[in-house]
Order: sequence, then structure tokens, then C-alpha cells
Amino acid sequence: MSDVLALTGRHVTHLRRTPEKIISVTLTPVAMVVILGYFFAPIIELPGDGKYVDYVMSGVFAQVGLACVGVTALGVASDLRGGLIDRFRSLPIARSSVLLAHTAADLATGAVAMVAVAGVGLGIGWRIHGSPLDALIAFALLFAFTYTMLWLGVLLGLVMRNLEAINGVCALLMVVFSFLSNSFMPLGKLPGWLRAVAEWNPVSSVAEAGRQLWDDGPHTTGGSLPVQHPLPAACLILAALLAIVVPLALRAFRNAAAR
Repeated sequence: MSDVLALTGRHVTHLRRTPEKIISVTLTPVAMVVILGYFFAPIIELPGDGKYVDYVMSGVFAQVGLACVGVTALGVASDLRGGLIDRFRSLPIARSSVLLAHTAADLATGAVAMVAVAGVGLGIGWRIHGSPLDALIAFALLFAFTYTMLWLGVLLGLVMRNLEAINGVCALLMVVFSFLSNSFMPLGKLPGWLRAVAEWNPVSSVAEAGRQLWDDGPHTTGGSLPVQHPLPAACLILAALLAIVVPLALRAFRNAAAR
């Protein structure tokens, strides 16, 4: 833990000197809040009497986690290319602490981005209608989703290394996982096979769980298990992803550091 705290402090110090890292995570979700929740809200109709800005906010919060994938991947790849990982290897520290510190510092970046998104959302009319406990559970789920995406970014950075390729892949992931989900629109009018794919997208489970906990309708009904029970489904999917991605990232780190 002392190794993790020391290395996390190093990342936080670097973050203060390069605030553009926070801007890169925050800019796209904040823009989506303004464009969808403010400019497009009057022309988008939802079933029932729900406000579109309430519906879309949960999906935009999930988009913060997707944005963190690219930031973490680029940071890990840059550390490898710059020789910083080799310097860490010469220190008497646990190798896993390097990646744990990276994800902890980037989680702080994601938290700042979520605060910015929440502030803009509140400014254009978003409100939480659920209980305070449910609201905290929803934000805890969003942080868990973001942390899972950070480890995916670590794995991509260790495996790919090429900064241009990482930029392209992470941009594609953000577009596909955001729009092939219920983040911005209900899935009822999608073709059957495509709707099934979108329902099993972890972003859909996270976004729908957030809406139900915040009571920001309308809620999706029918369909597959992640739609009927989004909160437990999201927890199980994220736990499974972490159980797969973390060991792969640690193995890739050992192989990369040995070169």
C-alpha cells in the first residue's frame, strides 16, 4: 500500500502540471450533456412524461468511464516508451503497485469529470428524484464501471503501445459502446438481434441501473436479463470483466517490463 500511495502521489503531481488530461476526459461528456440534454431535448420525445435530460444523464456519466480508457492507455504506453517503467523496475517495489497507482490516479481524473458533468447537468435542469441512498449507490456503480474501464485501458496500452493506434481504437470503443446501448435512446425500435447485442452491452446495464436508482424514467421493460435486473447484472458483468482484465494486464506488464 505504501508503494501504491507513493506512486499515486507522483501521478497526481503530474496531473496538476498537465490539466489538459482532465480536459480530455471531461470535454466530450460535457459536450454531450449540452448538445443532447439542452439543444436536442425539445425535439426528442420519450414514452411517458419523462424529461430527456433526466434520461440521458446516466448514459453520459457512463461515457466518462469510456473516455478514461484512452487516457489510461496513452499514459501507460507513454511510460513504457519513455523508459519510466524500466526505472520503476529498478526500485524495491511491487510491480503490481505501478498499475494500481496508475488506475487510482486516473480514477481521480474520472471523478473530477463526473463532478463537471453533474454541474452542467444540474445547470440545464437535471434532477435526482430517488432517495439519497439510491443516488449514492448509482454513483458507486458508475465509479466501479469507470475503474473497470481503466484496467481495460491499462491492458490496451501494454499490448498496443503505438499511440496513434491506441487513439483510433479507443475512439472506436467510445462510439460503439456509447451508441450501441440505451445511453441516449430507448432500445425498443431496434431490430431484434441488434437489440439483444445492445442489451448485453455493459454500458446499457450501468445506464439503466442509474436511471432506476435516480428514478429518471422512462425505464426499459421486457427484454433480456440485463434489462430486467440492471443493477445485479451490471455488478456481475463488471466483476467478470475485472476478473479477466486485471490478470491479463498484470501478465502483459510483466512481459513488457521484461523486454
